Amino acid sequence: MQYPIIQLSRGKEESLRRFHPWVFSGAIHSMDESIEEGDTVSVVAADGSPLGTGHYQIGSIAVRMLTDKDVRIDNDFYRSRLMQAARLRLSLGLIRPDNNAFRLVHGEGDFLPGLIVDVYGSTAVLQAHSPGMHYARQIIAETLVDLPEIGIRNVYYKSETTLPYKAALDPQNDYIIGGYDTDVAVENSLKFHVDWLKGQKTGFFVDQRDNRSLLRSFAKGRKVLNMFCYTGGFSVYALQGGAELVHSVDSSAKAVALTQANVDLNFGPDAPHEAFAVDAFKYLADMPSGAYDLVVLDPPAFAKHRSAIRNALRGYQRLNAKAMEKMPSGSILFTFSCSQAITKEQFRLAVFSAAAQTGRRVRILHQLTQPADHPVNIYHPEGEYLKGLVLYIE
Repeated sequence: MQYPIIQLSRGKEESLRRFHPWVFSGAIHSMDESIEEGDTVSVVAADGSPLGTGHYQIGSIAVRMLTDKDVRIDNDFYRSRLMQAARLRLSLGLIRPDNNAFRLVHGEGDFLPGLIVDVYGSTAVLQAHSPGMHYARQIIAETLVDLPEIGIRNVYYKSETTLPYKAALDPQNDYIIGGYDTDVAVENSLKFHVDWLKGQKTGFFVDQRDNRSLLRSFAKGRKVLNMFCYTGGFSVYALQGGAELVHSVDSSAKAVALTQANVDLNFGPDAPHEAFAVDAFKYLADMPSGAYDLVVLDPPAFAKHRSAIRNALRGYQRLNAKAMEKMPSGSILFTFSCSQAITKEQFRLAVFSAAAQTGRRVRILHQLTQPADHPVNIYHPEGEYLKGLVLYIE
């Protein structure tokens, strides 16, 4: 074996034999005493047969499997996986003069569990979700700037809020390579300020790119409400699509300011747009009926853990009902859940319940998910986290 060994209890190897990339702590029978958090380990079945290699961490998910082989996890391993990820993005046509914002590495979906890399122009924002990836950050950063045709010059490490706090790793958000270049990224010819220093996640929600493009095709002549606007992605696309007016709402004054800056960046100060720093539920309760005929509901995750699912579903039902009851006949509703713990079926049922509660006739026009640069490992269905519906409200 290449590394210290973790042995599973009898029968607990079945999920790994089906290529699921996680080992849960309850499946472990024994482990070498030398193993520390973040170490690379070899995982074996109860009979000693090898099951693969991964990163160990303390917690419910004890090992994130990097491969089902007993191989060295070294510079060549990371280079190979990152090259595979880059080739996929190049084949998708995401890297072009009118688009330089995309996800380069999507954790398990790119066979690098615990690692997220988003690219904004010449800057890659690297985020570790496991101690093992934290320790590999320098190797990963050096490989990123070496990738052909991607054009990365700067690598910013942003993992202060994503690593297990009990690991006592004390990660510092900072540039590993390079420094500040520009904060403007281009998505489908539209420009956006991206705040990877202090913004949510890596600074911008690239996972809604395709859904923003779809909204643009519905926007002409409509009065648009972008709820939970964050940096205003849907608002900018709606304006480009010819919306009559766009209102952006977020409880964060900083998000509202960034939304207005992005509108100004693309359309100048005279665009038919206003932004409001108000609680979403209060805004929906106070707004007059018929004020908007295209509404976007893209809230933050209501359920980050399974224990919160019931309350989250109530929240989705309440939110969608409040919007539906105020929308005129012939309206379009884009509604989303980014809660990984919520299934597509659960979310759809919550929205169905909202429609039934309001007594509206509602038809599903589109069922939405995350884009191709957020691939889902077919053996890890948990990676399909973004759910959305486009509804026609009568």
